[in-house]
Amino acid sequence: MTTTRPAAAVDFGASNTDVVVQDGTGTRHWRLASEGQPSDARIRSALAHGGCSPADLAWIAVTGGNRTELSPSLDGRRIVHVPEVQAIGRGGLALAGLEQAAVASAGSGTAVVAAGPSGSQHVSGTGVGGGTLVGLARLLVGTVDPREIDALALNGSDTTLNLTIGEILGQAIGGLPPETTAVNFGRVARHAVEASREDTAAALVNMVGQVIAVIAINAARARQLADTVIVGHLTDLPSIRRTFELVGQYYHASIIIPERGGSATALGALLVVGDQVGE
Repeated sequence: MTTTRPAAAVDFGASNTDVVVQDGTGTRHWRLASEGQPSDARIRSALAHGGCSPADLAWIAVTGGNRTELSPSLDGRRIVHVPEVQAIGRGGLALAGLEQAAVASAGSGTAVVAAGPSGSQHVSGTGVGGGTLVGLARLLVGTVDPREIDALALNGSDTTLNLTIGEILGQAIGGLPPETTAVNFGRVARHAVEASREDTAAALVNMVGQVIAVIAINAARARQLADTVIVGHLTDLPSIRRTFELVGQYYHASIIIPERGGSATALGALLVVGDQVGE
């Protein structure tokens, strides 16, 4: 999309609100914490966070939860609603530079869509996502700071709490090596284990990352798609990215994790509307 006038897209997520603005100089992205339901005031606030106002724009695309209550225009600028499935697929493909793929949006929860030239369709998903990681970390690690969780996980060992295939079967199974997780938190199910905060964080990241990656890979294979793209703010965490990549290796699957994955849905909404208005 190349627009002659600035345009913006706002993605109302459960945890984050993402904004993408495109003008003659390029594309900018910023985010802020989600607070309350989508509203005209929240759009103004989200735009102002990046030094922008509705008056600066040709139109505003919106996507994400509960956006249907928004006004049809804001300060004289048209508000265009984009279904989240379409925004996820288009944004994921754009960031990955692909024509078609399964695109998993790993935010508070996870949605997986099959995306291609004709649009996107919802394929699968799971309630496991960033909200799961942070919620369990509150209970088990004593923090809700994603960066702290990530730092702890990178310095911990998930096998303090997890059982591996090698321990259960004594050998590999199929294409999975012996060090693959067989039972998440299985060791502590057998007997009490003294685990550090680092080890517990590593086990949580391992579980959340594996669930998302396996579901996404299976969705891609069910739709006979060669590539799986994972976007969303959960990919901001190096420990999660590492887990996604490892699962891809174990299952001999092409997993692509683009940079700036948190911007994917907002970017996709911007591109969808840009196509509709011919900009």
